[in-house]
Amino acid sequence: MNSRRHIVYGLVFGLLIASAVFIGACKQSGGGGKRYKLAFVTNNASDFWTISRKGTEKAAAELPNVEIDFRIDSDGTAAEQQRIVDDLLAKGVNGFAISPIDPVNQTQMLNRAAQQSLVVTQDSDAPNSNRVCYIGTDNVGAGRQAGELIKEALPEGGKIMLFVGSLDAANAQQRYQGIKEALQGSNIQILDVRTDSTDRVRAKSNASDTLVQHSDIAALVGLWSCNGPAIVGAVRDAGKIGKVKIIAFDEEDETLTGIRDGAIYATVVQQPFEFGYQSMKLMARILDGDRSGIPATKQIFVPTLAIKKEQVEDFSQKIKQLRGR
Repeated sequence: MNSRRHIVYGLVFGLLIASAVFIGACKQSGGGGKRYKLAFVTNNASDFWTISRKGTEKAAAELPNVEIDFRIDSDGTAAEQQRIVDDLLAKGVNGFAISPIDPVNQTQMLNRAAQQSLVVTQDSDAPNSNRVCYIGTDNVGAGRQAGELIKEALPEGGKIMLFVGSLDAANAQQRYQGIKEALQGSNIQILDVRTDSTDRVRAKSNASDTLVQHSDIAALVGLWSCNGPAIVGAVRDAGKIGKVKIIAFDEEDETLTGIRDGAIYATVVQQPFEFGYQSMKLMARILDGDRSGIPATKQIFVPTLAIKKEQVEDFSQKIKQLRGR
C-alpha cells in the first residue's frame, strides 16, 4: 500500500509541476499574461496625428495583450485634454501618452493621473511632472534647424514674424528658443510671435494681418502643423508668393504642395509615427516590469528632417504610405 501511495503521490506531484511549467510558458508567450489598456492623447485634430495613429496600430499588432485607445483633442484645449484624461482614468487605463498643451498648468493634472496610471509625454514635454519619460522631437534642436533654413532663405536678412497655436506648450517655447539661438548675430529680426489656438481661420487671419501691417516683412514662419497651410493661403491671397519667404513645420498636404510649387521654402518634419509606436512599446515594457528602456535623461529624441523642393517628392510618397493613401 505504501509503495502504491508513493507512486500516486509522485504522479500527482509530477502533474502539478508540469502544469506550473505550462502556465508559466503561456504567460511568457503572452497567452495567459496580464492585459493592459493604453491610450494616446493628441493636442489637436491635425492630420499630423494620423501618422501617429499608424504607429500605435503597428505597436498594437506586436502587443497581443495590449488594447490601445487613440484619443483626439478635437478643440485643441487643455480643458478637453483634462476631460479625455478623466475619462481614460475612469475606464481603468494602465498608461497613456499625451502631448500636453499647457504643461506648466497641467502639471498638477498629470501628477494626479500618475498616481493611478503610467504617464508618458510625447511631442510636447512636461519635465516638471511625474511623467516617466518623454518621447518626441528635440524641439530646441528643431528650432535651430528651422533657424538655419530661415538664414538660407534670407541671405541678406530682413524682418520675420512667427506663428504658433500656443506659446504655453513646451514644444512651441523650445522651437522659438532654437530659432532665436540660430539667428543670433544675423541680420534677421523677429518682430513677434502670433498665436491662434489652432484655429485655422484665425491662423490665416494672423498671417494676412501681418502682411498688411508690415509691408516690408521678409518671411513668415509657422511653428505648428496648422500654420504652414494658413500662411501659404494668406501669402497667395496677397499676391506675394515668391516675395515673402515661408518656413514651416510638419507635413500637411498644403505645406508639401507649397514646397513643390515653390511657395514655401522648406519645412521641418518630425516623425510622429515613432511617437505613437515607441510610446506604446515603452509603456508595455514598463508595465511588464522592464524599465531599462527609460534613459537617465528620461527623454527619447526622435530626429527631425528638413524638407526642401529637392526632397519633397520622395518624402510625399512615404507620407502617403503612412497615411494609407
